[in-house]
Amino acid sequence: MQKQEIHQYLEHYFTANQCDIVENGGCYLTVQLSARMDKELMNRPFYWHYIEKTGGSPAPMKVTFITDQQQISDSIKGEIIHYGSPRLHQIFQSTKKLSRYIRLYETRQQQDQQRQLPLHPWLCLNLKISFQADRKRDQFRSLGLNLIHGQVVENFHDYVLSKELTPKIPDLSFTLIPMIKPLSGILRLEKYLRNEFSAQSHGWAEEAMKRWKDDLTLLDHFYEDQEEKPESYYTEKQALKEQYEPKISVHIINGGIFYLKVAKI
Repeated sequence: MQKQEIHQYLEHYFTANQCDIVENGGCYLTVQLSARMDKELMNRPFYWHYIEKTGGSPAPMKVTFITDQQQISDSIKGEIIHYGSPRLHQIFQSTKKLSRYIRLYETRQQQDQQRQLPLHPWLCLNLKISFQADRKRDQFRSLGLNLIHGQVVENFHDYVLSKELTPKIPDLSFTLIPMIKPLSGILRLEKYLRNEFSAQSHGWAEEAMKRWKDDLTLLDHFYEDQEEKPESYYTEKQALKEQYEPKISVHIINGGIFYLKVAKI
């Protein structure tokens, strides 16, 4: 992730979790955490235990995250965030935990202020696809599905990152009712991937099957003198199956419904 992408990611993360962006300097972000997000990120269990035990007034922290240290003024103090920083990875994990499913709305621009604006529902799924035999290759995909007419868009996550989004529907905007229910949308995207996998050549799987067959031949050769095979033979045979059998698994990392101004991308 580039610095600008990290900055946008943090902006979306805190906005989606109802934290106020106090100052957005482009290369730094000052955020007033909500109580929920203070508990999530700041590791202050004793403080929150005391507040909840005594009924005191909570004071969630206000924090500044610096996303581009080279562009920052010396007067700005805060926590430096980069791709390898523990804080960013903590936020990635938090996103998985809190935002497996989100609903966001595209904000209105100045030219939209005088008219009612329809927002079109899009289902987004961020996926990890694993091609696995005795070797493994992971692929990350982001698919978007328009829930009105069924258009499928690749790299949808990157597209929505370029948008200004809010967790509340903007004034003078209205949402179109989906013709495709979200669950049906998930099944459509599953079919989309199945069709894609069926059309692909899978040399990696054929090579794994060949290695599997070779090792099975060796195993049978080792036990060929034994008319009645011992339990260890079947155990090793099963182990070879688990090692070499090709499979494709799809794991949903997170997803959401995005209401956007465009009907087609």
